Amino acid sequence: MKGFINEFKDFALRGNVMALAVGVIIGGAFQGVVTSLTDNIISPVIGTFAGMNFDALSLYIGNTTIRYGAFITSVVNFAILSFIVFLITRGMNKLATLGTHESVGEAVPQTLACPYCMSAIHPEATRCPSCTSQLRKAQ
Repeated sequence: MKGFINEFKDFALRGNVMALAVGVIIGGAFQGVVTSLTDNIISPVIGTFAGMNFDALSLYIGNTTIRYGAFITSVVNFAILSFIVFLITRGMNKLATLGTHESVGEAVPQTLACPYCMSAIHPEATRCPSCTSQLRKAQ
């Protein structure tokens, strides 16, 4: 049981999980701002052209009301929120790579091709893992 608790603690305190938790909380709070923007600014402007509140657009089929204006408002909310999350993620990725420098000069290739079977092998390998051909003498 103690191993299970330690494993859960390691999982829960990993950086990615904590960042995800913070992102969900901030995203939930930010959703209220985007909903207010759409409901109080964007929908009335579009409603000006439609001659009524955009959220009030609906279609009546028998005793059923289909509120397609509210659905379109939700789609606009989603598009705005997705775009802002994209911009924030893009900015955070740029900040994360700001301190790293790529080395100048020729980079070591990630893999080489075996001259016998053409499978990908590590550049320092002395034997091909696929065909077991000796590539160069071991040191």
